[in-house]
Amino acid sequence: MQPTATVLVYSNNASTREQVRLATGRRPATDVPAVEFIECATLPAVLKELDRGGIDVCVLDGEAVPAGGMGVCRQIKDEIFRCPPVLLLMGRPQDAWLATWSRADAAVTLPVEPVEFAEALAGLLRSRRAVGA
Repeated sequence: MQPTATVLVYSNNASTREQVRLATGRRPATDVPAVEFIECATLPAVLKELDRGGIDVCVLDGEAVPAGGMGVCRQIKDEIFRCPPVLLLMGRPQDAWLATWSRADAAVTLPVEPVEFAEALAGLLRSRRAVGA
């Protein structure tokens, strides 16, 4: 039995958090572990969970308010030792340059497209497992 992977999902929008959960299902791919979610609606909650540790991947909503996921990503990449990989949800494909600026490890557009999202999340989980092995 494989251990579970813990995915932190940050968005002030409950619908966006639900889209992430539904697109992932129990696991985003057969070769990665089942996923357990920690949902956060505020930046302080994100920082608290990251300080606690045990997060395998962060999914951050670039459209969240008042703290957008792009700024949050850049902040945690600077402040969190061994920051987990980040999958950024962008409002528009044209914002890809901002995802690069934020140092996100992967990015997909909103609304969440299940196949694209699951592939991106599975890729980050694989890379996280490879680094941890």
